[in-house]
Amino acid sequence: MMMTARKTCAPSEFACLNGQCVPGRWRCDGEPECPDGSDEAEATCSKKRVQRWLSVVVVIVVMVAVFLWAHRNTPLISLSVLSPSTGKQTCPPEKFDCGGSTNKCVSLSWRCDGEKDCENGADEQDCACPSGEFMCANRKCLATVYVCDGDDDCGDGSDELKCSSPLTCGPNHLRCNTSECVPLMWSCDGDPDCSDGSDEGPERCGGDGVPYPPSRRANCTVGEFRCANGECVRLAWKCDGDPDCKDKSDESDCPLLTCRPDEFQCGDGSCIHGTKQCNKVHDCPDHSDEAGCVNATKCEGPLKFLCKNGECIDSAKVCDSVKDCKDRSDEPKKECGLNECMINNGGCSHVCMDRPIGFECQCPTGYQLLDKKTCGDIDECENPDACSQICINYKGDFKCECYEGYEMDPVTKTCKAEGKSPYLLFTNRHEIRRLDLVKRDYSQVVSTQKNAVALDLDVANNRVFWCDRFHRKIYRYTRSRNLSLDSQVPLVDSALQSPVGLALDWLQHNLYWTDSGDKSISVASVDGTKRRVLISTELSEPRAIALDPHHGFMYWSDWGTQAKIEKAGMNGVDRQVLVSDNIVWPNAPFLIRRLYWVDSKLHLIASVDLNGAHRRTHLSSAERLGQPYALAVFEDRIYWTDREREAVFTANRLTGQDIHTLAEHLNDPHDIVVFHQLRQPQGVCNLGSMANGGCEYLCLKAPQITEHSPKYTCACPDGQDLGPDMRGCPSDPHTHNLSLSPPLPPALSVPRMPVVLLSVPVISRHGLVLPLVFGLLCAGVYLVWRNWRRNSTKSMNFDNPVYRKTTGEGEEDEIHIGRTDAMGHHTHHHTYPSAGILSQPDSIVESFFCIHSCVKCVSSVSNI
Repeated sequence: MMMTARKTCAPSEFACLNGQCVPGRWRCDGEPECPDGSDEAEATCSKKRVQRWLSVVVVIVVMVAVFLWAHRNTPLISLSVLSPSTGKQTCPPEKFDCGGSTNKCVSLSWRCDGEKDCENGADEQDCACPSGEFMCANRKCLATVYVCDGDDDCGDGSDELKCSSPLTCGPNHLRCNTSECVPLMWSCDGDPDCSDGSDEGPERCGGDGVPYPPSRRANCTVGEFRCANGECVRLAWKCDGDPDCKDKSDESDCPLLTCRPDEFQCGDGSCIHGTKQCNKVHDCPDHSDEAGCVNATKCEGPLKFLCKNGECIDSAKVCDSVKDCKDRSDEPKKECGLNECMINNGGCSHVCMDRPIGFECQCPTGYQLLDKKTCGDIDECENPDACSQICINYKGDFKCECYEGYEMDPVTKTCKAEGKSPYLLFTNRHEIRRLDLVKRDYSQVVSTQKNAVALDLDVANNRVFWCDRFHRKIYRYTRSRNLSLDSQVPLVDSALQSPVGLALDWLQHNLYWTDSGDKSISVASVDGTKRRVLISTELSEPRAIALDPHHGFMYWSDWGTQAKIEKAGMNGVDRQVLVSDNIVWPNAPFLIRRLYWVDSKLHLIASVDLNGAHRRTHLSSAERLGQPYALAVFEDRIYWTDREREAVFTANRLTGQDIHTLAEHLNDPHDIVVFHQLRQPQGVCNLGSMANGGCEYLCLKAPQITEHSPKYTCACPDGQDLGPDMRGCPSDPHTHNLSLSPPLPPALSVPRMPVVLLSVPVISRHGLVLPLVFGLLCAGVYLVWRNWRRNSTKSMNFDNPVYRKTTGEGEEDEIHIGRTDAMGHHTHHHTYPSAGILSQPDSIVESFFCIHSCVKCVSSVSNI
């Protein structure tokens, strides 16, 4: 059936020559979406290309002329022009040239990342470790501090080979019985730092020794079991078949569980009745009663035939004049030899397949049966694995695209981050380590810590924040290019009992943490001088915490008897429970358009959207996940620490497969984060014209529940409330009002335009020449980028030709943005704006207007 062409298309659409409409942004994108290819025709795209570049060429020529004229007597720079005679593509500085005959450029950050992005593999050749680092036999790079330290940091033991003499410790260090070295000041402090506890043994500390911290031995409640190493776990977990103590003492001296002959024994040792096995209901806590079940009575597919009496025979035996079914239903006289598909296609909307008895309607690729005869479009975007990031669905087809800052890998078809290569930071009890995910460099960032647990970053300012549970302090470490200027300072060092979770608001520069000791969630300014407790009720064992500064929400996990994951505004309001079912020991909530967490007891990694819906389990395995503690998500990978296996692992975020070990032989790893500029996207603080939003003490982001929600609220120290103006913190308790409330607008407010100041060092004798040229260059770069960005689409198209023949008149393409509604609070259908094209005169006028504005702006700054 021929498709009836629509007469007109929407302004944002392109009209194909056959009358079909496609999104305008797909015009001249290098992939034909029109069945006749008219959206990529030379006549269509040549004019667009001329219009696109003519204005850019004119602007660049004018800029160069002005620049050379201004510096006719001042040789500030030298210009070189590449000859185009070779006909070979020249890659920009941020790209890697694959060389050879491929004539291809790939992102520089993909160089030496373990994946061949160039067809000739040039991006993975001649990869070596940076100067001063050790290369393992498996080509992993290691800081020299880890060589011959007694630990297998390479994973293949090559860093411990050719060590001339046994390990010796410095004068300020103690050598453990296991040959480890720990600071001498840690000896006999009540906390074992040697893996064998020899730094706290009686031969050194006298008496019976102090093998475990007294605080850890005395905190177990009536409903808890005290492990041999002093940890506390729930009493119900003792002898459940799953070790929860790190030393596995909760599973020692347990009676051997046996089940009756008519019962099934679950993986945790419990018993259920035998009839409950393979009944498609999970009766065992570990779901082992439904593992490995095969339905032997299943009689489906073209090779099987189900008799009317329930028998199952081979379809080859149907209509062979031999009665194989006892009820003779395989040999009906009227149906054998009849081809129902010859009459009106059997009533099927698309494909009719004749069978020995009866017929079957089938659908082409991209469609599915809505009933037994009618085919409808498959929404491929309902499958979370369809695309790496953005999925756009339309009739019989779908397209994948990437978020801003990512580009599509042509080999793996996944979205990879642009810019510098990402790396992991994770706490390893006595230190914080760094692992480059591309170059595989492995180094130490912060050393000589007592018990570093929670961790977070300030990417823009190159700062690291962490909690030390032993010292009960929160620290900040700033790393500079000059290593001698590196600094480590305590930020919060009082009134902390057991800080275990930490998160930074990188937009308004506040630090949030959880304290399982006093069961609270607190916030402080980034310098630690101002602090306040936000939540201190209905918390049992708060653990990890994560922030969404753009929308003003915080998320945290609670290990209590009624385990849960909660959500509230970053000022403490609008508290709600997101997850409370099928959750036991949740930790490490992590935000990246969805909320991810690990469950150490259930041995799984799961996620929900930011409203607690659309739950998904990414990985569930007691073998793969021993005792996962923290996780981070970046691109299409999940990274997590495992305290039981003492290692860092990674897996594919979409499939849960492709599991690799990144670091092992660690010493009680806890938190883990990814360092990359895309992890903390910048935004607008909306604090108004006054410093700190006019707040006397703390200025906290407010949850953006509706478009009328306040952007922030002020807060006072503990014990004080806001004054009548909702900004100040008066000392008189009779003048107090609500402690957290949106600030009142001033009586008279003069609107101000936002001002951006640009600091330009002037080094020319002409005073204004360099600012002028700088403004021109900025304008030119902006125009080039704008034109390129407007007309480039990072996507791949899965074409389904059946769509061209089956799309009915008046049907609109339905667009879904996969995994993008999580950042909001409702599910939306998004329509892309059309990428309009300026006409040639308009573009030139706009270009000169932009230059004129930049010159005026820079001139004003220079005069100031």
